[in-house]
Amino acid sequence: MASLYDRFILPRLLKCACSSPPMMKQRAKIVPKAEGRVLELGIGMGLNLALYDADKVSSVTGVDPAAELRAVAEAAPHDPRLSVKVEDGTAEALPFEDKSFDCVVCTFTLCSVHTPAAALAEARRVLKPGGRLLYCEHGLAPDADIAKWQRRIEPVWKRIAGGCHLTRPITSAIEAAGFKITRSDSMYVPNTPRIAGWNEWGEATP
Repeated sequence: MASLYDRFILPRLLKCACSSPPMMKQRAKIVPKAEGRVLELGIGMGLNLALYDADKVSSVTGVDPAAELRAVAEAAPHDPRLSVKVEDGTAEALPFEDKSFDCVVCTFTLCSVHTPAAALAEARRVLKPGGRLLYCEHGLAPDADIAKWQRRIEPVWKRIAGGCHLTRPITSAIEAAGFKITRSDSMYVPNTPRIAGWNEWGEATP
């Protein structure tokens, strides 16, 4: 059973952090590229839904294990032409058949899943041949001094930020899961603490 913190405080903290203008600008670099039948891992509060292009996307199915966040996502604004379904589920054990989606979208999710390798393996499994993984994630900074502070702060950070990790590699983990990176960019997100601001985004194919 979720604690009072998880039910009432954490969603507000996550919304404040994840919907800031710099973070929404990062999301907007990736989400509008989605096409066809889309699966969104860790849909959370549905912050990406308003960014999908209904002229290119036939449907969006989002999964998230948190009932409190799914309820917010179900009410999130989006183009009325877009078919949206929000389901209970984890990224590591997706309740979908093999090769059933044209695109998997993963934004600020790999930091908090229990096993990133398993989540990426599942993403690869459900993608159709020629499908794409679109990702935008924060993770381990390339600068030694910042990475040192990430490791120091991470134990406390995880407890107050819903299991969010600061030190997970992103692009290299996607490659290790059997994806081919077709486009990759990275930077520190402006107006964001550097310990949480290293961002990598791009596209990959199975």
